[in-house]
Amino acid sequence: MFTGLVQALTPVRAAEDDGHGGRLLTLADAALAPKLEVGESVAVNGACLTVVRRDGDAFAFQVGPETLARTALGRLGPGDRVNLERALRAGDPIGGHFVTGHVDATGTVAELVPGGDWLTAWFAFPKEFGELMVSKGSVAVDGVSLTVVEVKEDRFSVMLIPHTRDHTTLGLRAVGDAVNLEFDLLAKHVRKLVQNMTITI
Repeated sequence: MFTGLVQALTPVRAAEDDGHGGRLLTLADAALAPKLEVGESVAVNGACLTVVRRDGDAFAFQVGPETLARTALGRLGPGDRVNLERALRAGDPIGGHFVTGHVDATGTVAELVPGGDWLTAWFAFPKEFGELMVSKGSVAVDGVSLTVVEVKEDRFSVMLIPHTRDHTTLGLRAVGDAVNLEFDLLAKHVRKLVQNMTITI
């Protein structure tokens, strides 16, 4: 479980086919690497991955076929940067919202509208997820916990403060770029319950 508060913006050192339909993603971060243990979970651009190797300032993740199909991680290459968040531990503060690290879909940056220090970002998303989106609700974009400003049929907007742009991948995104989307966990459970309800008279 995560909160969508990014702890590091880290460069990709290598991204290679693993010979089994997946990819081996190697990152480098001198400050974060010593804290990581092989086997622990880390959200990488919002996708929960397991550390499989650590060597000096580098650490690696195996990205399986299902994750590659659901996320934009397969598009990463050396020099790209990713958002990282370690899994919650007992007693950790919850400053964002509950994020599982299970990406629902990929979206695209549809429009970027500057407004002083603020930036309004519009993201296009698959229409079938529209009922999970509400104004002032929560969404994770590339693993970043954000508050939805406005929702339309196939896109939504958020307002990015300078800190978010400076410390996450969202400040690097351009129109047309792919992003990982995780919709609100509570909204997904409510939708499932409503779908399964039967009315008896």
